[in-house]
Amino acid sequence: MPFPPPSHTPLGTFPGLRRRTLLASSAAGAVLLVGCTTESDSTATSAGSPSVAERTRARAARDSTGLVQQYDAAIAAFPVLAERLSELRAEAVRHAEAFGGGGPTPTPTTTPTSASASPSASAAPVSEQDALAGLAAAERTLVDRRTRALLEVPGELARLLASVAASGAAHVYLLTEGSK
Repeated sequence: MPFPPPSHTPLGTFPGLRRRTLLASSAAGAVLLVGCTTESDSTATSAGSPSVAERTRARAARDSTGLVQQYDAAIAAFPVLAERLSELRAEAVRHAEAFGGGGPTPTPTTTPTSASASPSASAAPVSEQDALAGLAAAERTLVDRRTRALLEVPGELARLLASVAASGAAHVYLLTEGSK
């Protein structure tokens, strides 16, 4: 005797609403909530300390500036990577500027020997692959940090963080998959 096909019983008291529909609409609603936050946290708190948004923006600017320095170190250590990394580095500069970081950082003109004088020389990559892996790890760390911060900041900054995190995820892909 064959068994009848499983029925698609509606959830709760909502006739016709199935689990897939509910999950899809919940996910869409969550995405919309991130973009619909108020801008109330963009000013200093009552104690005069910086707001969460200001701290997040400052940290994101510092992180992007640090990433530019990592790109500079990799390019200085392995000039053959300059062409491949120059656009990713330029994006990191634009991200730092978008978060309110300092002015444009010039393209590095250091030679591999002058790179050894930099503070990050002790962590200098041994090979081109190590340099790319280090940059990918740094980008991935920033993507994770910026993604976690999305729910804590107001709408406009959340959108900027999301955009820069997406760009960073693309950089990770280019740094890891592009070498294959």
